[in-house]
Amino acid sequence: MGSYLIEPVDRLPFGDEEKARRYATERYRGAVGRNWYESDPTLRFLMRRHLGDGFGWAEPRLRELGALMGGPVARSAEETDRNPPRLEKYDRWGRDVSEVVMPPSFEAARREIVATSFTRPEFVREAKAAGANPVALGVAWSYLLDQADIGMACALGTGGDMVARLAEAFAPDDVKERVRELFAAGAFSGEAAQLLTERSGGSDLGALETTAVRDGDGDGDAWRLDGFKWFASNANGSAFVVLAKPEGAADGVRGIAPFLVLRERRDGTRNGVRIRRLKDKLGTRSVASAEIEFTGAEAFLLAPGSSAGAGGDGKGLARMMELTNGARLGIATMGLGCARRSLVEALCYARAREAFGAPLAEQPLMRRKLAELVVETEAAQALVFDGYLTPLRIGAPLVKLRAARLGVTAASDAIEAHGGNGYIEQWPVARILRDAQVNPIWEGGDNILCLDVRRGIERQDAHEPFLDRVAEAAARAPSGDDATAALVRRRVGDLREAIDVWRGLDKSVAEARLYPLAQYMADVYAAALLLEQAGWERADAGTDRKALVARLYANAHLADRDPLRGIGGPAEDLERFDDLVGGAFTDA
Repeated sequence: MGSYLIEPVDRLPFGDEEKARRYATERYRGAVGRNWYESDPTLRFLMRRHLGDGFGWAEPRLRELGALMGGPVARSAEETDRNPPRLEKYDRWGRDVSEVVMPPSFEAARREIVATSFTRPEFVREAKAAGANPVALGVAWSYLLDQADIGMACALGTGGDMVARLAEAFAPDDVKERVRELFAAGAFSGEAAQLLTERSGGSDLGALETTAVRDGDGDGDAWRLDGFKWFASNANGSAFVVLAKPEGAADGVRGIAPFLVLRERRDGTRNGVRIRRLKDKLGTRSVASAEIEFTGAEAFLLAPGSSAGAGGDGKGLARMMELTNGARLGIATMGLGCARRSLVEALCYARAREAFGAPLAEQPLMRRKLAELVVETEAAQALVFDGYLTPLRIGAPLVKLRAARLGVTAASDAIEAHGGNGYIEQWPVARILRDAQVNPIWEGGDNILCLDVRRGIERQDAHEPFLDRVAEAAARAPSGDDATAALVRRRVGDLREAIDVWRGLDKSVAEARLYPLAQYMADVYAAALLLEQAGWERADAGTDRKALVARLYANAHLADRDPLRGIGGPAEDLERFDDLVGGAFTDA
């Protein structure tokens, strides 16, 4: 029995114990409080595969991580969403302090996450010594954190790798040392932010107005920045990479240069970084996003010093963009985390909620939707892990295109599975949908991602290694399901032809066709990876569940549509529903 009080409405004439059992609060246990590693067979499968001999060393740490993310971190995320950061603009004498006050729930979670992060330098060294792939472990860490709070993931990771790398390459020695101190716990320490967006344009970076001038009072390597950034996440960070145009530079993309701005000047005084206001956002409330003004802020050019008089070598933006693939994969992982959490919440609710004499999870239409969620989530999982472990020039935009959008649709499906309860903030899926909606925007919307795919194809023939990887994965399909393997391999050839045809189109038409082309590429990529996983499963365990997932995905995304739209086809999603769900989620 739960801790709630029994009320008169619990004893109405048409009420009975059986009806009351349907809405007994204690029956509705969702994702929070579970061990998210132990309850995720798909993650355990990937860890065994990618960690090899290091799996034995890593698994106890993965179990501890699963308990942390599914317990304290997930609970803190709910509290932080209800009590988000606030801005302390002025002190008692009216002086501008621009301090972001983070809620205790955020700070408590942050301390635990950073202290146990799989990305901290000492952990990476231990993993390598144990023979465990630190990249795979880092992806698992992000995947589990993102199921709890993608806002926290943004706060910890936004721009960290970019700041650390560019500072190490171009900052003065004393500034470089200060950055090393800030990032002693690794790139995911919550100390960084990247400030690109302005009111003049989001993706149109060439239109930015922030201006840098030489600091005449400095020692020769400092600049002064003035300008206004419209959307800056992790505004409470200590080190910002900022795009600006040096005075006298071209007013366009080639005139842009990246600069490092620290919260404090070299002399220890407060730098000219003013927070105008925090954004009142739809979701991701745990990360403080703000409008930031620079007023004579001390800054350091993150570009070759030999051309510093002109504001760098004209390649500052391009150099930064080279680092965005990692950031895009990070957002893709956030989308995957939202999808996975949505799947778990939908499964848990459907098993507990009863209607028309049976649990929702036994109703054929609900089974169809849950099976679809399983298949789509595992396809996105395959894309995300391969995106990190087999880096491809156009892999990151394609993976983000698919996974970020899935986070939104899966959260919407989970709300529908909950019915009206899903639309209520006391239930967990409303926040997941609010949070997930930002993923298609962060690090470039769908159109920007498609344009990046075009750049990769036109300038670097990046489709060639991509197609090679897809063909390689499809070739590793297990025997026994030759029809699915043949379908995917055929589509690899069709995709190559589609790219060739697309390259010959009129420029405007080619741009308009970028979206269906990119979707086709993502479809074939995911299907091939699922076949590869099916081959691994057959070799390791002799089972065929992943082959089922690959078959269902390929039939949904790659098969020719028959006149009956598949209505008379096999019902494997229903016939093998228990296999699908049992291999996706277990009670833990």
